Amino acid sequence: MPEPTKKEEMQNGQAEESVAPETNGAPPLPEISLEVSPPPAWRFVCYTEATVAEAKEPAETDGKLPEPTELPVPTVPTVLPVPTELPVLPVPTELPVLPVPTELPVPTELPVLPVPTELPVLPVPTELPVPTELPVQPVPTEPTVLPVPTVHEPVQVVVVPAEEPSHTHNSSGQTQPGGVEVKEQTAKHADAANTTAKSEESPRSLPPVDDDNAEATTLSPTPKAEDSNSIKKLSIELPNDSVPATKRKDSVWSLGEGQAPEELEKPIDTPPLSTLLIEKPESRTVQVGADITFVAKVEAKDLLRKPTIKWFKGKWMDLASKTGKHLQLKETFDRITKIHTFEMHIIKAKDNYAGNYRCEVTYKDKFDSCSFDLDIQETGQGTQNFDIRSAFKRSSEGQEDAGELDFSGLLKHRNQREPKPDDTPEVDVWEILKNARPDEYEKIAFTYGITDLRGLLKRMKKIPKEEKKSEAFAKKLEPAYQVDKGSKIRLVVDLADPTVELKWYKNGQEIRPTPNQRKYIFEHKGTQRIMVINNCSVNDDAAYSVAAGDEKCTTELFVKELPVKIVKALEPVKTTVNERIELECEVTEEGAQVKWMKNGVEVPTGVRSRYRVKSEGTKHYLVIDDASREDSGTYSLMATGGTTEAHVQVDLKPLKIYQELQDMKVLLGQPIKLHCEIYPGNVPGRWYRNGQLIQPNDRMNIIHRNKTHKLEIATSSLHDAGDYTFVPEGYSQSLSAKIHIIDPPKVLLDSLNLQDNQVTIVAGNKLRLEIPISGEPAPRVVWMKGERVILDSGHRVRAETYGDQTSLTIEVTEREDTGNYKIVLQNEAGEDSAAIKIKVVDNPDAPEAPLVAQVGGDWCSMAWEAPKYDGGSPILGYFIERKKKQSSRWMRLNFDLIKETTFEPKKMIEGVPYEVRVFAVNAIGVSKPSEPSKAFTPLAVTSEPTMLVVDDVTDTTVTVKWRPPETIGAAGLDGYLVEYCLEGTDDWISSNTDVTEKTRYTITGLTPGSKILVRVKAINAAGASNSRTLQHSVLVKEVIEPPKIRVPRHLKQTYTRRVGEAVNLVVPFMGKPRPKVNWLKEGKPVEPSHVSIRNTECDSIIFIRKAERSHSGKYEMMVQVENHKDTAIIDIQIVDLPGPPQCVNIEDVWGENVALVWTPPKDNGNAPIIGYTIQKADKKTMEWYTCIEHYHRTCITITELVVGNEYFFRVFSENMCGLSETATPTKKSALIVKEGKQLKIPEYNDLDLKEAPKFTQPLINTFAIAGYNATLNCSVRANPKPKVIWMKNKITILDDPRYRMFSNQGVCTLEIRKPSPYDGGMYTCKAINDLGEAQVDCKLEVKGGFTFYELMQRGVPLHLIDKYMNETKIVEQEK
Repeated sequence: MPEPTKKEEMQNGQAEESVAPETNGAPPLPEISLEVSPPPAWRFVCYTEATVAEAKEPAETDGKLPEPTELPVPTVPTVLPVPTELPVLPVPTELPVLPVPTELPVPTELPVLPVPTELPVLPVPTELPVPTELPVQPVPTEPTVLPVPTVHEPVQVVVVPAEEPSHTHNSSGQTQPGGVEVKEQTAKHADAANTTAKSEESPRSLPPVDDDNAEATTLSPTPKAEDSNSIKKLSIELPNDSVPATKRKDSVWSLGEGQAPEELEKPIDTPPLSTLLIEKPESRTVQVGADITFVAKVEAKDLLRKPTIKWFKGKWMDLASKTGKHLQLKETFDRITKIHTFEMHIIKAKDNYAGNYRCEVTYKDKFDSCSFDLDIQETGQGTQNFDIRSAFKRSSEGQEDAGELDFSGLLKHRNQREPKPDDTPEVDVWEILKNARPDEYEKIAFTYGITDLRGLLKRMKKIPKEEKKSEAFAKKLEPAYQVDKGSKIRLVVDLADPTVELKWYKNGQEIRPTPNQRKYIFEHKGTQRIMVINNCSVNDDAAYSVAAGDEKCTTELFVKELPVKIVKALEPVKTTVNERIELECEVTEEGAQVKWMKNGVEVPTGVRSRYRVKSEGTKHYLVIDDASREDSGTYSLMATGGTTEAHVQVDLKPLKIYQELQDMKVLLGQPIKLHCEIYPGNVPGRWYRNGQLIQPNDRMNIIHRNKTHKLEIATSSLHDAGDYTFVPEGYSQSLSAKIHIIDPPKVLLDSLNLQDNQVTIVAGNKLRLEIPISGEPAPRVVWMKGERVILDSGHRVRAETYGDQTSLTIEVTEREDTGNYKIVLQNEAGEDSAAIKIKVVDNPDAPEAPLVAQVGGDWCSMAWEAPKYDGGSPILGYFIERKKKQSSRWMRLNFDLIKETTFEPKKMIEGVPYEVRVFAVNAIGVSKPSEPSKAFTPLAVTSEPTMLVVDDVTDTTVTVKWRPPETIGAAGLDGYLVEYCLEGTDDWISSNTDVTEKTRYTITGLTPGSKILVRVKAINAAGASNSRTLQHSVLVKEVIEPPKIRVPRHLKQTYTRRVGEAVNLVVPFMGKPRPKVNWLKEGKPVEPSHVSIRNTECDSIIFIRKAERSHSGKYEMMVQVENHKDTAIIDIQIVDLPGPPQCVNIEDVWGENVALVWTPPKDNGNAPIIGYTIQKADKKTMEWYTCIEHYHRTCITITELVVGNEYFFRVFSENMCGLSETATPTKKSALIVKEGKQLKIPEYNDLDLKEAPKFTQPLINTFAIAGYNATLNCSVRANPKPKVIWMKNKITILDDPRYRMFSNQGVCTLEIRKPSPYDGGMYTCKAINDLGEAQVDCKLEVKGGFTFYELMQRGVPLHLIDKYMNETKIVEQEK
């Protein structure tokens, strides 16, 4: 029988009728679109997308909105077939045929369609007829309103062809349509959380061949006009290649693969859907290369912390890991409005960015999500011929959208790529696809190299599809119906041919009328065929279809269950253990499904469960036969219309103790028996020892007989001692007793295997002697050394006892620790003791400091005494070490032990001080070193003194002088020894007992007239050098030399000092014998109280501590030797500040001039007047201003005075000490009178003295000596005053104590304190002010370096030390 036809909208707006071909040539699938206007807050659109053509028709339906029911899923193989024959879905609205699909008016009242948690798997119809005149269904008087969850984004159901189609044949040989998967493409499964899924007892099997079970989903709202702002779309896709078909149960909608068939029978709890998002991102379109931003907002008034947001592309791609150059995620929070703002920025969008996106927001148990689409448009699009196979090849660039159809890449490279030569003949793939069945798409794609099947199907949606009109039905069934449980429903179809035989099916099974059953009633009204279902129950929730000849139409019936309410609530129960508990509750409906909960967890009701659940009519019971304390809690019963709860409290029966446990003392090895009696007798209990549970074993036996509880231990051990507790099960009370195991103490010294009970240890080591002991109770342990008890609180030596052993610990053993030790054990069972000997051996003591008896040029002789204590072992020998005195490094002189106590070190450096020390060695080790010997220096004597001459001779003395020896040597020079002898004898007499360091010496106590010879020796640590002797003898007789005064040059002129300063004059003179010196002032002797005079053999000193003017005058010095005299005069002048002028007079006033005259001061300060300073003051202010300074005359004319002002004048006198302390003012004032002329004040322009910094004297390259301060100087001119910055190697010098910076009157100075080579480098002085800046540079080189050790002490970094040492080597090599 041919398929019904459907009118298809053409581009010219006329309907065209076509007949579907046979199943072997199924045409491309059409797209069925149905728009349903929701209530004022919603607009709900459900449409299915065919894979070949896209044809949208606005539809309106009259009548009651049925709720969609789930369609059965036939059991199909893994490869899903694509149906070739599908029922025709009617579009129950009368609308004009439009060339472009448009939106219809939105009805004002619309029953809400729930979005089920699982969508049914629908077959894909091949043809959908569109009748020329669409019948209008009657609107039921009471439409059923379905609950709609809060869904913010459109829902798409997409039909995708299976990977390999398969068909199921029935007895008549007809092909059964394959399964179709329906997927909801929305923000998250939680958006449909308010829907309720219903299921039947077992999954339905495939219907027979006669019952074509192809289903379609249609919504029939009450048409009313409304604004179409929000549209929820459902599209049907063929299953993906990799997703197998999933079985489904009737009346169950599935959103995925998560529920097993047996789980579908349980009612699904629908938690309330939270609405966190107050502003959601919307679908938008952007051009390639442009930027776009999606914004989502969450109100945080009721949130304690920031919610978590995730952005997805498609289903699973988390965009948080894709942020970068083209994608940025931003989060902000407004503290005023308490709103979190989340933004997703797409920068420079590309073609592959298009697709569906999803935003998910989570906060604790709240969840919200929404989805949105992004379309990418090319800036310019053109049509040209292209290769369909290359267009549908997958992108291989490895990007996110790899596998999607890459049209943009095809367009970009269409002029760049040259197609490869293909041996395959040119074919029109589009025509092949149009004429092929959906199950052949995979094969065609594989044959012609089109690998992207999904892209191919999307592309084929653009091709218009011809629709054919149904021949059997004038009006088909609505896509879905909804009815309350217990009500009736009418299913109406309108036949085009009333003579056609009609059959009704439920889930593929034919419904046959029976005379005695009033469940199904079939009615005929003209061309209408009606099936009435009475008293609808959950079993009636199924897929229904009607077949007219070879055509079939399908619908879903949803049966809505009324909520079950609670009539009688649960009552609280309080009882004791082992009693029976029965909880009773009554609901409104018999046989209602309820759930029993305990503390929020469902109560298990299996066969082995201690809980029994029963129901009698509307009453439901929960029974606990033998209650225990664990049964206490809050029990609740949950029904669809409410919840009731009650608290159950199970208490224990009071405990009575008839016999307590008794404390016991048991000898080790004897049995232990504990028993007690309690009530109730059937209460079990547990035995504990020291808090540990006791388990019965071969040695321990636990007995419970009625009220008696016993614990028996056959043989006691030490571990059995402790606190025993019996705890009745379920009670907080317990019975306790203590068991004491006693055992006599014993010291187990034999276990140590010590020879003669002696322990030998090296001093300095830690000794820990652990000795096992036994005894119960734990014995008291006492350690003793002699009569002294060793305590456990000792610091170095202590005794400790723990567990079954005692220990003696000596942290650092010493030789005094040697001796006999005793251990004493005591407890209530007895006493025991033992003795042990400890011997401490040690290194020997250090020898005494060695003595150096003799010292040579490079050797010495040393000796020492043996150490007083040999460490308990004989001395085997000695080690000798030496070092230089200034060094800290000792050097071993012998590697073989020296048995003797003497030694001669050799090969020492002359002049270098040395020290030696000795080590003693025994079998234990080496002693500490002895104290170092006194420092000694291998030395040699110096050469003889040189140039010995006679310097002076008197009657009893001879004075000689000489020069130091030419060769002094490393030992240095301690002094000289002067000897003399009478001429003709060899008896040399030492003139000085102690050596003299001077090179001049006077021999005294000589006999006048005698002749002597004189010699001098140089003395050092090595001894006396060879002597230097006068070549001729000296006659002891004085020679007279006339005196002569040698007046210093500065005293030949007048010696001037200020009052209060000190005067110290030294006047040398000559003469032999010692002259007499006399001082006179103005012919009179100098008063010693005013002036101090001190005379020596060669000069005279005059000293005045604080000079006064009375000390001025001429001082005469006279030197006399016998009759010879010499004199000299020294003029001393003590000066002071002058007095003021005697009088100052105004001699004349004319015009702007005043003539002044004054007389010199009486007191000139003992110095001539060198000038005067004249000042003026206005009578109004009396502020003095200087007119002229250093004026030499006693009269002056003051000019340029201000007319009309009255002036006073005063004069200071000045000498070499400065201005007079006071000034003499004029007694009268001078008034400057106007003389008839008008004063014209000329206008002057202020001179701009500002200028940028300019260095007038640059820095000069400088060489400095290491260790001596160096200064760098330059001068700069600038106004305003500049800021001066010093830099070293272009690094600013800040807060460095080694540098001091000065700036005075434009002279800039940098002082470097004790520079080192590290301070060398390029120095810069920079001056900055508001007008500019300037700088000068110079190079500082520091000569003379430091050693590596000195640089380390100064804290110079290692890399700079290394650089300096290398530069020093290079400079030395160049020199």
